[in-house]
Amino acid sequence: MKKLYVYIVLFCLPVTIYAQEVLDLKTCLEIGLQENFSVRISKNSEQVTHNNVTLGNAGYLPTLDLNASYAGSLNDTETTARETGIASKTTGVYDQTVNVGLSLNWTIFDGFNIQTNYQRLKELEKQGETNTRIAIEDFIANMTAEYYTFIEEKKRLKNLRYAVSLSKERLRIVEARYNIGSFSRLDLQQARVDFNADSSKYMKQQELLHSSRIRFNELLAHEDVNRDINLADSVIDVNKLFLFEELWKATMETNADLLKAEQNQTLAQLDLKTVNSRNYPYLKFSTGYGYTHNKYDVAANSKRTNWGLNGTVTVGINLFNGNRKRERRNANIGIENARLQRQQLMQSLQADFNNLWQAYKNNIEVLKLEQENLISAKENHEIAMDRYMLGDLSGIEMREAQKSLLDAEERILSAEYDTKLCEISLLQISGTITQYLK
Repeated sequence: MKKLYVYIVLFCLPVTIYAQEVLDLKTCLEIGLQENFSVRISKNSEQVTHNNVTLGNAGYLPTLDLNASYAGSLNDTETTARETGIASKTTGVYDQTVNVGLSLNWTIFDGFNIQTNYQRLKELEKQGETNTRIAIEDFIANMTAEYYTFIEEKKRLKNLRYAVSLSKERLRIVEARYNIGSFSRLDLQQARVDFNADSSKYMKQQELLHSSRIRFNELLAHEDVNRDINLADSVIDVNKLFLFEELWKATMETNADLLKAEQNQTLAQLDLKTVNSRNYPYLKFSTGYGYTHNKYDVAANSKRTNWGLNGTVTVGINLFNGNRKRERRNANIGIENARLQRQQLMQSLQADFNNLWQAYKNNIEVLKLEQENLISAKENHEIAMDRYMLGDLSGIEMREAQKSLLDAEERILSAEYDTKLCEISLLQISGTITQYLK
């Protein structure tokens, strides 16, 4: 029994957190935006889309190639003169040709396809920026939620530690009175059962706090995910001043997913322009400058060398390829799908926003009620403890008063946390969650 008391007392000691610095929410977000792997990957992907926006990648610029070749042929030849009919044979005839040259190819006009490609690259660059914004907003939401989750789990641990201390004090009183014959063995056993139950909850809560700490460090991309953390805040601060109209207006104007859907519509329209560009003629130009050296084993001349400039202008139009009608139909379907997806997203945003707003308002009302209940529960517990000390209250009734107090503390903690999660979600869906960085 003494070992059990020592074990519980150790759990009831204040938890000391060793950390090099005290972290507030803004600091955590700033560190995470620099170190979090998902954010860094998204930023790198955005840089790729930025690098792709060049005239050369769109097809505006010509291509210039330097090439060289060597060709040789080894033949046995037999020649018959037409006039005399005399045949002559030559074996091992080895002719050689060496070419070295520069060639330039330039598509001057391709039915506006080049211009469309450049527009697509610029639109993909915008979408890369939007994807990075979505990744950043997701991180801010997750980091903020985990920040307050850690506070919630820590406060719950404190409440359970207090519950253990109350159960321990009750067990001490029951043991003392049992020894003098005032309480029965049933009272003593019940007090021990309640004490052990509260101790078990306390130990389980330590595990939950440990898991939250690991998730917290993982979001910060810290190399030691088991590192102890020390937060500047110890309470969950709830914003109760949101206005429905302002948040919904911001959602329609700045929501990142809605912006991405609009960009997808633009890309679908550019796909149709690419198909239609094949209805126009094309104009291509090519030129080259090279050196050619021929060496002959059997010929009037033993060798021949050429230096020369050549050029070609090609004008044409594709009359039929068997796929244009199908591609145009598919491009139109793509435009329609992009439009429908945006409408679907708007409906989904409206549904999610209204559900979150209702939950937000309800949780604020619940929080007010639970704050009042907590005051009553504390007074009730104090009265019950006084009566219990006088022997005017049974152990079961005392336990009920204790449980009512702990339940009230748990409900107010849950109401604060749930309201905070609604607040985070409302700010994320309205595209204004970056205000946590201010």
